[in-house]
Amino acid sequence: MAWIALAYFTALLVIAFGVQSWRHRRRTGDSGLRMDAAPGSVQWWGKAAFAAALVAGFAAPVAALLGMPALFDSGAASAAGIAILTLALAAVPLAQGSMRSSWRVGVDSGEHTDLVTDGPFRLVRNAIFSIVAAVFAGMLLLVPNPVAALGLVLAVAAVQIQVRLVEEPYLLDTHGGAYRDYAARTGRFVPLVGRLRP
Repeated sequence: MAWIALAYFTALLVIAFGVQSWRHRRRTGDSGLRMDAAPGSVQWWGKAAFAAALVAGFAAPVAALLGMPALFDSGAASAAGIAILTLALAAVPLAQGSMRSSWRVGVDSGEHTDLVTDGPFRLVRNAIFSIVAAVFAGMLLLVPNPVAALGLVLAVAAVQIQVRLVEEPYLLDTHGGAYRDYAARTGRFVPLVGRLRP
């Protein structure tokens, strides 16, 4: 399972960052990557947590290959992990493509992008971040060791920081009432859960 997990994780990163950045640059002339963040800022901490999660995502299957004991052993969990990661491979380009020219990694407060509310964003406001959390959960099911568990914790922390403290304030600032109305009817990470009060 460790080799399968490593292959899935690598493929997901190539699709989510490499292919999407290339596709976005061809369409808009811009990579969509906004990696700058003032050291110590909220956005910097979110990016640091996500970078640590990515390291853990690669380290978990390597640790399993080197003999780290599993927290549990279940064929059903492995099958569920493969199913989740397979769905993520299809869902990532769909969600990123739905954002069209508004797709970004990170936030530049000086930019004004269109508010995307269709496609998977009709169901949840942060479809890509929902997929990120699912990927790390799938990794834990495939290689259930402490490193994978740490990766899931770090990924969820990074997503929460980025969404609640960086992106939502930016979107409220940029789109005002339009975002407020959208957030009042659409869940944050899962449908109907985490809607903002009107």
